[in-house]
Amino acid sequence: MKSFYNFFAVALILVSLLPRSTYSQDKLMLTLDKAVETGLANNKNLKIAYYGLKGAEAKLNETGTSRLPSLSASLVYTRLSEVDPFILATPFGTFDISPSILNSYTSKLTLTQPIFTGFKLNSAINLAEIGVENAKEDFNKNRDDVVLNVKSAYWNMYKAKQFAALLDENIQQINARLKDAKNLFDQGLITRNDVLKLEVQLSDILYRKTDADNAAELAKLALNNAMGLPLITETDITDKAEVSEMANINLTDLINTAKTNRPEIKSAGLRMKAGETNITMAKSGWYPQVAAVGNYNYARPNQRIFPTKDEFKGTWDLSLSVSFNIWNWMATSYQTEQAEVQLEQAKDGYRSVEDLVVLDVTQSYLGLKQANNKVKISELGVKQAAENYRLTSDRFKQGLVLSADVIDAEVALLQAKTNLNNSTVDYMISLAKLNRAIGKQ
Repeated sequence: MKSFYNFFAVALILVSLLPRSTYSQDKLMLTLDKAVETGLANNKNLKIAYYGLKGAEAKLNETGTSRLPSLSASLVYTRLSEVDPFILATPFGTFDISPSILNSYTSKLTLTQPIFTGFKLNSAINLAEIGVENAKEDFNKNRDDVVLNVKSAYWNMYKAKQFAALLDENIQQINARLKDAKNLFDQGLITRNDVLKLEVQLSDILYRKTDADNAAELAKLALNNAMGLPLITETDITDKAEVSEMANINLTDLINTAKTNRPEIKSAGLRMKAGETNITMAKSGWYPQVAAVGNYNYARPNQRIFPTKDEFKGTWDLSLSVSFNIWNWMATSYQTEQAEVQLEQAKDGYRSVEDLVVLDVTQSYLGLKQANNKVKISELGVKQAAENYRLTSDRFKQGLVLSADVIDAEVALLQAKTNLNNSTVDYMISLAKLNRAIGKQ
């Protein structure tokens, strides 16, 4: 997984350096994998999630420093008002015990090392680590969503292009049939009305072809949008939808795989873990806070040195600090109660997410089975419609059936092929949805 994050970081740099004008120069031929790769590199939500992950990692590093010794420095200059010096008079003379020094210079280095914080620092670090893992799962969820969106757009474009191709094929068939009909009409074997019926059918297919071409163009725009490319980018797809024999998939195994892999379940589990850590952090208020503190003072004059002299002197001190909050009006107890309630909410949230994942997997599994069955039925329907069209076409050439019979056979064949195209693409999209449902792309 770490290698994917590294790949994504490199992809962000490469995409940012790529001139936007290059997208529209040559037609971009896309395999499914290339389309997914492009979508991952360009998706804005994925970029936001990636930077969120980097921010969480920085927060973890920041929190980790709280257990280490800290060193601070201060510099102070003070101008004092004039006071009478302390002079001691004796039989042997007068002595200036404490001269009046009006300028004070103080520099101080302080080293602080936390020793025991009632597990507060450890809890903070644990929460930061959970934050990183949660950011990773958020990134993974966005990644899985992008993959599914790109795959769906890719196969929808394939469906639209195939339907337009089927209409082109049908137009060729009608033109050939119309040519045969005109010959039969010239021989007096069919009526003018039979020829007109074929011409009307041709006009109808040409009308539908216009809609199909527009749908294919819209599907291309949808794919460009899913990949994060400019909508005007000239793209085309190269992979073909191929339905393999559906293996004997066990629904229970799929659900167990989803519970292990789905980012949403992992995030819900991390929220429970964070809730437990929050309880530990809240209870830290019941414990004393212990720290070691060391100071080095370099001052002029240094107040620890007697008699006072107007010169720089250095001194140091070490302290062991123990503090304990004796009474805070039960604030710690209330904080602990809040954390416990939040933990219970996280547990219920986990169960709710788990139920949604099970439902998602079950629906995706049934959708894939349905699509697979439709493909088999559609394949049989194409064979039957093709044979019916062949027989009817031969009989029409012999003048044994009317043009209406040929039209019905052609319409039935076109519908059968359309059903097969639609069911095949539905299978590919259902397969992508199932992979997304079990957290496997």
